[in-house]
Amino acid sequence: MQFHDDVIDIIKQIPEGMVVTYGQIAAMAGNPRGALQVAGVLHSSSDKHGLPWHRVVNRLGEISLPRGSGYELQKSLLEAEGVEFNRNGRIDMRLFQWSPK
Repeated sequence: MQFHDDVIDIIKQIPEGMVVTYGQIAAMAGNPRGALQVAGVLHSSSDKHGLPWHRVVNRLGEISLPRGSGYELQKSLLEAEGVEFNRNGRIDMRLFQWSPK
């Protein structure tokens, strides 16, 4: 349960216009191999806790949701915050990846 709560707290802190990876959140929450668990927390708790779910992407800087099933919404929410995608649909993680102090 602590991991779940830590993941929620971390996601709530992601600033507008920045992204983090599933694995990065897992590591910050104490389980470096828990990326799939982070996805589960997002799926089950985003609405309940008002999480900025759209700021979580895969390790390549890509949206993991399939086209037609959330991809377009996530991309539009990120673009509205100033996050840019290259022509291959990737985010430059050197520019937009959040690392807490």
